[in-house]
Amino acid sequence: MLSRIGDLRNRDVISMRDGVRIGLLGDVELNTESAMLEAIVVYGRPRFFGLFGHEEDYVIPWRDIRMIGEDAVLVDFTPQKRVQKRGILANFWENP
Repeated sequence: MLSRIGDLRNRDVISMRDGVRIGLLGDVELNTESAMLEAIVVYGRPRFFGLFGHEEDYVIPWRDIRMIGEDAVLVDFTPQKRVQKRGILANFWENP
């Protein structure tokens, strides 16, 4: 099956370990030197309608992707830590 990166957006990302829906596929990380897909990015959920930013994003390495289907992406990944924050007020209450 051939897919374009744009076709992958907004597919459900589901953990095969426990069946939990991690979120929607939002982006991919591409290594421009090797022309290899390195990871997929699942954006964090908005906090209070996005006014207080978003939860941190999950970056799931390519080695953890088990299957890309028409409606969902199955991964061997347990959501534990997130890597970045987004939004205008995301760091408002953070310590300097």
